[in-house]
Amino acid sequence: MMSSKLDDFNFGLRRQIFFPLLGDGIFTQEGASWKHSRDLLRPQFAKQQYRDMDIFRPHVDNLLDHIHANEGEIDLQPLFFNLTLDTTTELLFGKSVDSLKEAENSRGAKFANEFDVAQNYVIQRFRLLDLYWLIGGRKFQRSCAAVHEFVDGIIEERSQKPEEDTAKNDRYLFFDAIAKDPKHSSDRKALRAQLVNMLLAGRDTTACLLSWTFFLLAQHPHVLAKLKAEITSVVGSRTEIDRQDINKMTYLAKILKETLRLYPSVPVNTRTARRTTFLPTGGGPDGTSPVLIRKGENVAFCVYSMHRRKDLYGEDAEEFRPERWDEDLPEYTKTWGYLPFSGGPRICLGRK
Repeated sequence: MMSSKLDDFNFGLRRQIFFPLLGDGIFTQEGASWKHSRDLLRPQFAKQQYRDMDIFRPHVDNLLDHIHANEGEIDLQPLFFNLTLDTTTELLFGKSVDSLKEAENSRGAKFANEFDVAQNYVIQRFRLLDLYWLIGGRKFQRSCAAVHEFVDGIIEERSQKPEEDTAKNDRYLFFDAIAKDPKHSSDRKALRAQLVNMLLAGRDTTACLLSWTFFLLAQHPHVLAKLKAEITSVVGSRTEIDRQDINKMTYLAKILKETLRLYPSVPVNTRTARRTTFLPTGGGPDGTSPVLIRKGENVAFCVYSMHRRKDLYGEDAEEFRPERWDEDLPEYTKTWGYLPFSGGPRICLGRK
């Protein structure tokens, strides 16, 4: 479905479900338009574009200030969503909404709230599938309109900025790179759609990963202690780190990989057959025979369940154990048995 038979399947109703918020962006596109977006966006995720860690420091400082200002137990998850919203908007637009820093009634905080509302409605629509149209009232429409208006305002602001001012900023900006594409330079709606799609991807996936990672570290103090020791050995007494430091933290990489195994950002996915086709295996009494899929039929696959298969990850597949990635796991876990970023041509562009 995701590779050799990619053209036999499409998103079905997903485009209609997501379109009010995401518009005609890479997550709702198929065929030639998707290929154009993929080719346009892929270079923007090159590692050298984001080698500078300075962009993250003020936002992490805002997060720590927020935590230190509150006593007792703190729910980190909403703070992580604010953190990733702040960093993603700065990476995309060159200007952060500063939702961790601004007052609740500020423009940035209002945008963050409307974005949350719109996303929650989209999730409900996805769960209903064929009945998605039952979810789409005025509140949903207002939130989508508010998100679009905010991004349109940034597009207008960036477009009005003199070229010499832009040239003075030697930091890479995602917006400037995308806006140079002929299709997006002449079509503000298309530009806005791609930016909203990237905002959704950059914010939610990272915030979910951070939330689950800290949750698991709190439950496994021995893993946390080992991670602290690795950080100390790499960074020493320095208070700032760079990307080279992170690349040396191999145990951290295993922790993140194990977290994504247990809690993938997209635990369930679906496709719809655009023509009568078949899956090569999965049928018959032993699961090795082909499975007939008729045109129009939906196929769901659960990454969450596959990542917990004992035949792939051992008898302790349900447990959080980063060290398993040092072991001799089945070859399948290096390909289609581990899909936190999907696979095939539509694999996540930001996986690295």
